[in-house]
Amino acid sequence: MIISYHGVECFKIAQGDLSLVLNPTSKLSADVTLFTSKSGLPIEASAKAGFVIDGPGEYENKDIFIKGFLSEAKDHLNTIYLITFEGMKLCFLGALSNPELKSETLEAIEDVDILFVPVNTLGPAAAYKLAVSLEPAIIIPMDFDKTTLEQFKKEGGVKNGDTMDKLVIKKKDLEGKEGDIIVLKEE
Repeated sequence: MIISYHGVECFKIAQGDLSLVLNPTSKLSADVTLFTSKSGLPIEASAKAGFVIDGPGEYENKDIFIKGFLSEAKDHLNTIYLITFEGMKLCFLGALSNPELKSETLEAIEDVDILFVPVNTLGPAAAYKLAVSLEPAIIIPMDFDKTTLEQFKKEGGVKNGDTMDKLVIKKKDLEGKEGDIIVLKEE
């Protein structure tokens, strides 16, 4: 699996010929495209978007299993997605601004392998506290600026830490990881 960061809350996740895009800010081709909020960019009705998901529910497309859970953000509704892809569980919090999740959402998002957490909307301390409470193997911060990213890394005990162009990972690579923070460079 290859995970690349495209800024703010946009990621592309690919495995072989299969790809998934979360909150695209421009036209990125994908088999499955997820939007966490309907207040963002208009959903393009193009073949490049593939199967489009823009709200809560359960979905399956091309061996990707997705559950969406409604949560509130500052000025709109937000969908948290739990994605099972290539044997790994990825949790994408979107533009979450309230670190207090509903109990049914917390129960559903257990055993997370990779967590995508918004730093600016939650604040660095709250973002880190929520992230570790979900006990993921890997934490990938998103929606940050230099200052908030440094504060987030400090919360996690990461002094400098390297940023990666993209994360290339397999299920077996997750063994022994507990809340490791991986920062991806924006493409």
